[in-house]
Amino acid sequence: MTGEPKPVSEDLRAIATAHGVATSYRNERRVPVEVDADVVVKVLSLLDVDASSEAAIRAELTRLEEVDRAGVLAPTVAVRLTGRPQEFPGAVELVDESGTRIEVHDELPADLAPGWYRLTTRGGQQVTLVAAPPKVPRAQPTWGWMLQLYALRSDRSWGIGDLGDLREFVEWTAREHRSGAVLLNPLHAPGPTHPVQPSPYTPSSRRFANPLALRISDVDAYRRADPDTRAEVDALRVSAGTPRVDHDLVWAAKRDALELLWRSGGRPNPLDDAAASDGLRDWATYCALAERHGGRWSRWPEPLRDVRGTAVADARRELAPRVAFHAWVQRQCAEQLGAVRTAASDAGMSLGVLHDLAVGVDADGADAWALADVLATGVSIGAPPDNFTPRGQDWGLPPWRPDRLAATGYAALRDMLRAVLAHADGLRIDHVAGLWRLWWIPPGDGPDRGTYVYYDADVMLAVLALEAHRAGAIVVGEDLGTVEPEVTEALADNEMLGCAVSWFTRDTDAPGEPLLAPENWPTRAAASISTHDLPTAAGFLRGEHVRARADLGLLDDVAGEQEHADAERAEWLALLQARGLLPAGDAEPDEESIIVALHRFLASTPSQLKLISPYDVVGEPRQPNLPGTVDEYPNWRLPLPLTLEQLRADPRVAEITAAFRDEAPRVTPP
Repeated sequence: MTGEPKPVSEDLRAIATAHGVATSYRNERRVPVEVDADVVVKVLSLLDVDASSEAAIRAELTRLEEVDRAGVLAPTVAVRLTGRPQEFPGAVELVDESGTRIEVHDELPADLAPGWYRLTTRGGQQVTLVAAPPKVPRAQPTWGWMLQLYALRSDRSWGIGDLGDLREFVEWTAREHRSGAVLLNPLHAPGPTHPVQPSPYTPSSRRFANPLALRISDVDAYRRADPDTRAEVDALRVSAGTPRVDHDLVWAAKRDALELLWRSGGRPNPLDDAAASDGLRDWATYCALAERHGGRWSRWPEPLRDVRGTAVADARRELAPRVAFHAWVQRQCAEQLGAVRTAASDAGMSLGVLHDLAVGVDADGADAWALADVLATGVSIGAPPDNFTPRGQDWGLPPWRPDRLAATGYAALRDMLRAVLAHADGLRIDHVAGLWRLWWIPPGDGPDRGTYVYYDADVMLAVLALEAHRAGAIVVGEDLGTVEPEVTEALADNEMLGCAVSWFTRDTDAPGEPLLAPENWPTRAAASISTHDLPTAAGFLRGEHVRARADLGLLDDVAGEQEHADAERAEWLALLQARGLLPAGDAEPDEESIIVALHRFLASTPSQLKLISPYDVVGEPRQPNLPGTVDEYPNWRLPLPLTLEQLRADPRVAEITAAFRDEAPRVTPP
């Protein structure tokens, strides 16, 4: 932080602690950092807590003491089911999701089923009870692929990888190479207006799917359409040969095609179905309003900013055809996502399809509009200053309000998880530490003027465990970088996998922290060579990650960065030679041999889930996303250099996948 922080008084610290607002934290070097008192007061105000004066602080302390004396429960509580009775003093009745009443007498019954309950206490308080299994479903050892779906283009797709490509990829790699899983980039929905947000990690909604991923020719209305309509739709197709994925061009073409098919099918309206959710209605309404007023709802006429207001209800009726269209598009997405999951199962994938959950949503998108009651208005999350980013990071995403989540029974979190898990055999949670705490940046401030806000991790994890249990889905937590010890411990306790990446996995207990031998890699992990934010195998070997950042002026010491990259490359070559994966000697191995050796190294680790990327297998030097850039680098726009058809015929795929098939029998659960 800049300057000396204003000290936090003991009374202010007590209030902040009671509301989960950090007054100090440890940085990436584990050095304590004090938070400015003014920042603490400002963040507390965002939680509707007044600590702006001594009188306000005294009043809040008095209120907290009264609540403590009254023994009031939190609005939502969680328990982990053990198969034994559990003491719960004061509990008198439970009501399950079907409305069935269960009398209890100061303890929860041993045979209580996992689920959501309304609990009544002897004092008349009613709270939401999350009764969750002790762990998430266990991941069985396997290997598979991690895909940026938009990059996987074929001779049939429209300039972007689609769910038809994914289904064909899954069937091919499962049957021919016996892969057990595929991990996708987030398939959350961007907004319906131009420009289309290309980053899958800044979605408009995490509850709905990206219609750009639809295979138009697989839509049932296309199959039933007359020849003239099909010809008109076919004429809209975008070529797959463009050097970059053009999200705007693709959406314009697919939107026109979908509208043709919707009209040709009689304009069906999924919202007429009694089972249609309020969430779908809100999403479709947002899309219709965005088409009229622009994609940034904070700039709409003020009455339309209130999702439950009469102006929105009136607009929903006026725009009913557009609302129906966008709801119908989501139905097509759900059908095709379901078909992919079925294809993975039918092809014999031992695990199946894993979806990625982004850490947040666009502040001007659909979820931020529809869920404004449980999000912190004007707040952005990010990361505090550190050596890598001295000014900190601002991700531009609004966080959950922990108090509002609790007051509403965590319904928004539950519904979001259900929406993603509906088509998933597993879930990867980006920045899993966000279940514990997030760095809040108050409105108008930079990331160096923020602090951590804590969540009730016990409840957050219980909700996750319950919904994963119901979906039968494994969970992977992205825990790279500086992670608090309690996060690592909780991942293990909940049977969640962490992450292990070649470029970072080192022996931190040994002098100099050398690269970790493969047999010592973590078992409870999803292991990979790289990630979407890091150099590909070829990029690492060529120093592309240094060159790209140097060309964009992102490095202060280019020579030092290159020297560090050269040293890491040499360290990897020495390790691969020492393990017999590359021939020893003075001759420099060729790049393709090194890439194969890197994959054989990964295959020999005991990690339960091993993931390979087409970018690495085919030697693509450019990484999908370059952190610290937006439009300076073609983030999320780089297609694979080979089409799906070419990838299937590439001998490098057969050679590398064989290493994982050969190693698979040696892996055993921990």
